[in-house]
Amino acid sequence: MPSEVGRPLYLDRVALDLPELTIVGGHIGYPWTEEAIAVATKHDNVFIDTSAYVPKRYPAALVEFMRGHGRRKVLFGTNYPMIQPAQALDGVGSLGLDDEARELFLAGNARRVFALA
Repeated sequence: MPSEVGRPLYLDRVALDLPELTIVGGHIGYPWTEEAIAVATKHDNVFIDTSAYVPKRYPAALVEFMRGHGRRKVLFGTNYPMIQPAQALDGVGSLGLDDEARELFLAGNARRVFALA
C-alpha cells in the first residue's frame, strides 16, 4: 500500500470534525514528521507516538518538539514485538530532555491521554 494514505495532514480534517476524539498518530508521522508536529500543535486532541523507531532514529525536529512546546504531545511507543521495550528505551537519555519532558514522554502523556489514573 502506498504511504500517502498515512500522511498526518489527513488527521487535520478528522480532528476538526471530531474535536472530542483523541487521536494518536503513529510511527512519528514518518516520512512527514514535521507535518505530524504541525497537526499535533494545531489540535489539542492530536498526539504523536514513537512506535517503530528507536531514539537514535528520531528526527531532529521531533526531538526539538519534545524538548519544547510539544513536551505534552509525544507518547513513548515500542512497536512490540518488532522493537523490544529495552531497545526502544536505549538512547532516551541522549535526547537531551529535561526531567519533566522525559517523565511526560515515558509515562505522563500516556496516563493523561488515555486517562490511566
